Amino acid sequence: MSLHYSLVLSQPKKEPGLLDHLNVIPVPDRIEVIVKRLCDSLREIVMSAKEVPWAEIEEIRIRVSKPLLLRGKDQEYFLDSLGKTVAQDKAYKIKKEDVMQTLERMTQSSLYAAEEELKQGFLTLPGGHRVGVTGEAVLKNGFIQNLKHISSLNIRLALDISGQAKMILPYLKRPDGSLYHTLILSPPRAGKTTLLRDLIRCLSEGVPGVAASGKTIGVVDERGEIAGMWQGYPTYDLGCRTDVLDGCPKASGMSMLIRSMSPQVIAVDELGHPQDVEAVLDALRSGVSVLSTAHAENGDDAKARPVLKALFEKSVFERLVLLSRRRGPGTVESIFDLRTNTDLKLN
Repeated sequence: MSLHYSLVLSQPKKEPGLLDHLNVIPVPDRIEVIVKRLCDSLREIVMSAKEVPWAEIEEIRIRVSKPLLLRGKDQEYFLDSLGKTVAQDKAYKIKKEDVMQTLERMTQSSLYAAEEELKQGFLTLPGGHRVGVTGEAVLKNGFIQNLKHISSLNIRLALDISGQAKMILPYLKRPDGSLYHTLILSPPRAGKTTLLRDLIRCLSEGVPGVAASGKTIGVVDERGEIAGMWQGYPTYDLGCRTDVLDGCPKASGMSMLIRSMSPQVIAVDELGHPQDVEAVLDALRSGVSVLSTAHAENGDDAKARPVLKALFEKSVFERLVLLSRRRGPGTVESIFDLRTNTDLKLN
């Protein structure tokens, strides 16, 4: 896999608006990048959906022979061929060609070039939007080599919400202003990448009264979700002191950034591979603070997973942030001081 290094700019570049010259109901900027990659029939439906609260939509589900479904924070919406919200049995039924034409546009008509991503079960689009893919797995020596006969796509819409990081940063910094080694845990769709992005931005820029001086941040964006890089430009502003390695495996990326960019903080998303353990330990030995996320319902769930269990046993992390969807994505349930195993009561 080739490594693409980019310096994050303080003013991210925005793609030209797809809907600028169209006489249709406008959808939020974050949806435009998705709309232009849908097949013609689905694009028409989505662009005509006047009753959908787009600010709340988190997923677009496209399954062969099943109804077109949009999932919001607390509600689901089925759309008919005119873009109207209807009962499930009245909704537009997805055709196989809808899925294949959409997939072709998402891969720029090169499924072969996207093979590495597809065998992991997802694609990443500009803006950090992730598209889950299912179909028939092609195996070789027991390992997935590719997917064929694609049957469903799950478009997960990335969000960029600021403000939460400022509230929790006081609990994550040492008296000298440096960052405790911090792990953010959450189940899927609970906002861990969004919070990670906000923390990176605040640490990089500095926050008066909270984190007075900005820090040099190195981001290893293996899945392209944190910065949302597109042709060398980040979709999201991660701060003026942040450097991004896009599409780079975490283990090699952390080592590369430490050698070449002298970061004070290394940020990565979704620890989970055995090689991640040694890479994190190397970062600690170099004096760099580690900020990361992982999938888990809670601390006990995390400790039951081999990779995370190894990091807990080695006492790598000093702060544990637990998220949920109880009051919507990004709800901070608790922050633990792992050195004393105490819950830091949030004000």
